[in-house]
Amino acid sequence: MSISRREFLQMLAVGAAAGVVGGKTMADDKKADALYDVPPFGNVSLLHMTDCHAQLAPTYFREPNINIGVGAARGKPPHLVGEALLKHFKIAPGSLEAHAFTYLDFEQAARRYGKIGGFAHLATLVKNLRASRPNRTLLLDGGDTWQGSATSLWTRGQDMVDAQKLLGVDITTGHWEFTYGAERVKQIVDNDFKGHIEFLAQNVNDATWGELIFKPYVIREINRVPVAIIGQAFPYTPIANPRYLIPDWTFGINDDHMQKMVDEVRGKGAQVVVVLSHNGMDVDLKMASRVRGIDAILGGHTHDAVPAPTLVKNRGGRTLVINSGCNGKFLSLLDLDVKDGKLRGYRYKLLPVFANLLPADREMAAYIEKVRAPYADTLAEKLAVTEGVLYRRGNFNGTFDQLIIDALLAVQGAELAFSPGFRWGTTLLPGDAITMDNLMDQTAITYATATVNQISGAQIKIIMEDIADNLYHPDPYYQQGGDMVRVGGLQYTLDLTKTHGRRIQNVTIKGKPLDAAKKYKVAGWASVQPIEPGKPVWDVVADYLRAAKSVRVGQPYIPRLKGAAGNPGYAV
Repeated sequence: MSISRREFLQMLAVGAAAGVVGGKTMADDKKADALYDVPPFGNVSLLHMTDCHAQLAPTYFREPNINIGVGAARGKPPHLVGEALLKHFKIAPGSLEAHAFTYLDFEQAARRYGKIGGFAHLATLVKNLRASRPNRTLLLDGGDTWQGSATSLWTRGQDMVDAQKLLGVDITTGHWEFTYGAERVKQIVDNDFKGHIEFLAQNVNDATWGELIFKPYVIREINRVPVAIIGQAFPYTPIANPRYLIPDWTFGINDDHMQKMVDEVRGKGAQVVVVLSHNGMDVDLKMASRVRGIDAILGGHTHDAVPAPTLVKNRGGRTLVINSGCNGKFLSLLDLDVKDGKLRGYRYKLLPVFANLLPADREMAAYIEKVRAPYADTLAEKLAVTEGVLYRRGNFNGTFDQLIIDALLAVQGAELAFSPGFRWGTTLLPGDAITMDNLMDQTAITYATATVNQISGAQIKIIMEDIADNLYHPDPYYQQGGDMVRVGGLQYTLDLTKTHGRRIQNVTIKGKPLDAAKKYKVAGWASVQPIEPGKPVWDVVADYLRAAKSVRVGQPYIPRLKGAAGNPGYAV
């Protein structure tokens, strides 16, 4: 049952006052309850979440201190971190919002403000925003929803599929969803989602006949306004993830077809055109400059929490580009004023989902408890205790990434170790137990086999150059949205001013230059190539943690950088 706006705000005030940490309450922060007091505007409202990575329960999530933009992206959203981000968006240091959007004073602020996200708390916010905007809202999910936790992996996404339905998601698209394989994705879309959720992608085609695999768009009449939503799945899925899982499907950015879809829905009377995208923000910004007729792009994939839209000019006018963070940490609210068949104005708010401020929705909380119950004992196993903050996020490394690297080196007996630059994974505070649940948050994928291979120095250099180009190519359409491979056992310099083949320099192993002809014993995991099934990486890391009992990860390794001085996306 929904409640009135007044009752909701009273409930938030009580919750804030109860959130006592260190003798001070959350309510002391300039009326914390006002964070969610967003009066309605216009006549159409879009709610947007993305990249929750299967996190049903509240977590901590540390934002990056390194998110470097190069070329035209230098110093522009989303490539701002810490104080530079606060200054750009005029956010008060030390505030609730400062903690939500930056890594600054993370441990202290996290202990004060508590955990974020959780579908039960998100459900409360969704329900009450819908109650304040009756018969005029759509809830859009930008994808990366079925992957990122143990329970999602073990249920093949079913726990999140049912959570999406219970949350009231109207429309979604995908990326990591495809790593369950084409058959499983189609099974969910054609059965579980039928009559409940539309799965859209204008850029996924049959490799033989070129036919679209999914609906490209829907037109919904919202408050008597025809609103078109066009889906854009992650365009590089068969490159960033195993192609053998989706061998008969092709992906791509497909600007020309996107323009065709925009023109088509406009021709059918759509007064508002929105793209639900999993491109990554830099790609969204370029697409917005090339395709005319899109009012807004609601994007994800790169996990960028950007407090305000970027307005992009194109031949047809302007397009709003919005990215809504990750881990269930944020919910975007875009209110639109549509008059005489055109968008006349908008209001936007990226709302942090603080679990201490938003009471849990009872129905969703009961579902979460039920779906996790069969795995509770396994998930609760205490593997070790962390003596420092464990996080993953940043262009080059995080402390949890470093922990995985250390485990691979120690358990696999390798000279070198590589770990992929994934951007998903929750955060732990000093003194927290590292449970199997926490470890799976960092490793739960369908191709997690730990490997040891003999790789030549020349191949190592090529691998590192290719990944660096993915991250720092000046043209966003050549970027795939991840971070640099995490490395152990070697050191290197990265020159941001150079081009492909020349960025990786001065590679050394135990103080000696990388030998192009020599074969090195390299541990890794998450190979996108078909390999024989073997021990999953979580077992390797769990063995390491059980033996250690307590872990202190020092400063995670970051290469020496050239060309990063003064960059507002770089803070160390």
